[in-house]
Amino acid sequence: MARRSSLASVLALVALASTLASWCFRSCQQSSGFVSGFSAVPRHTRVPAVAMQSEKVDAIVASLKELTLLEASELVKAIEETFGVDASASGGGGMMMMAAAAGPAEEVEEKVEKTEFDLILKEVPKDKKIACIKVVRTLLELGLKEAKERVDDPGKLMEAQPKAKVEEAMKLLMEAGAKCEIV
Repeated sequence: MARRSSLASVLALVALASTLASWCFRSCQQSSGFVSGFSAVPRHTRVPAVAMQSEKVDAIVASLKELTLLEASELVKAIEETFGVDASASGGGGMMMMAAAAGPAEEVEEKVEKTEFDLILKEVPKDKKIACIKVVRTLLELGLKEAKERVDDPGKLMEAQPKAKVEEAMKLLMEAGAKCEIV
């Protein structure tokens, strides 16, 4: 439990550093202060919307405000290397926190259940051909000629159909004497 909360704290810090780095980069593009070595932080100060509760946090925020773009980039790299995290996710801190809370991908393996099936006609004995033609006509709503062609040339009878429908069709065809399979 403590490890997960420390990981969440690290990810939050990485997200903050990443956001700060991108903000500093945009600020530096607007002014030439970065090139001359001045801080990329604008001269006006903002009043925080949330009151800081810790002197330690106040000190960290104050020192982050004074970072140049190069220093912010180095900070992000150092945090990534030290804590083994990746701050390159462009979705921001919220997305990284949600991913961390979900857990590693190896732990959660979802089985994708197949919902669409194919019915393949394998073989029709000559003495059962007429019965199979009748079943194929009924199942596929075909004319006599089209049903006869399907039975004479075995192959896919139904494509991408629900499992219940394909199983029912297979049952009817097997009762008529055909050999078929569901794929």
